[in-house]
Amino acid sequence: MDREISGLSSMATRPILAELSEHIRLTHGLPVRFEAGGGVEIARRVREGAEADLLVLADGALTALEKDGYLLAGTARPLWISQVVAAVPEGSPVPVLGSESDLRAVLRSAKKIAYSTGPSGTALIDLISRLGLADELSDRQVQAPPGVPAGSLLSSGQADLAFQQHSELMDLPGVAIVGPLPGDTAISSTFSGGVLASAASQPSRALEVLDLLGSDTASRTARARGMRACGH
Repeated sequence: MDREISGLSSMATRPILAELSEHIRLTHGLPVRFEAGGGVEIARRVREGAEADLLVLADGALTALEKDGYLLAGTARPLWISQVVAAVPEGSPVPVLGSESDLRAVLRSAKKIAYSTGPSGTALIDLISRLGLADELSDRQVQAPPGVPAGSLLSSGQADLAFQQHSELMDLPGVAIVGPLPGDTAISSTFSGGVLASAASQPSRALEVLDLLGSDTASRTARARGMRACGH
């Protein structure tokens, strides 16, 4: 029996990859399993020699690993685009986010603002600075631990406003999604995949799975999970 194809991914793509892995196993007879973690942690593990066949990470992190030789040349490709959304605790008033002034008001009225260690968190901090609110909000920002959804800080009472990838917030209990950020403040992240150099024993099978992650079936799954396929 063929060895299981193993993958590493960030938390944002975990629900998509879990569903697609089952589909690929049942439909194409390719056993595949992804292990998810915080994107920074996964990138560190790859650099420290973690063995796997496939990698799915935010585009910037994956490109840096490709540049440093951790991916098989020519295998990296963009897969899905995710919008960052705002969320509040379930049962609390849902604010309007129709304009930049609405976003400013929502940020300024929050007692604690949760964000992630991933690219959405970095982009949010940059946005707050661009809006001229960095000093005012500096003591209200709460970064979730690596691999922990920022939305979980809403249900635990540690924050009353959170920002993260839609896919990571949409199924969390105790969380109400407000929606994407308005206009020019919108934040999106591209997630890309590639075959790791450590997959040298079966690169063709790993590449076959990667091709399936870019299929129309994968696009429909991504859409249902709060992302859209690149090029769609």
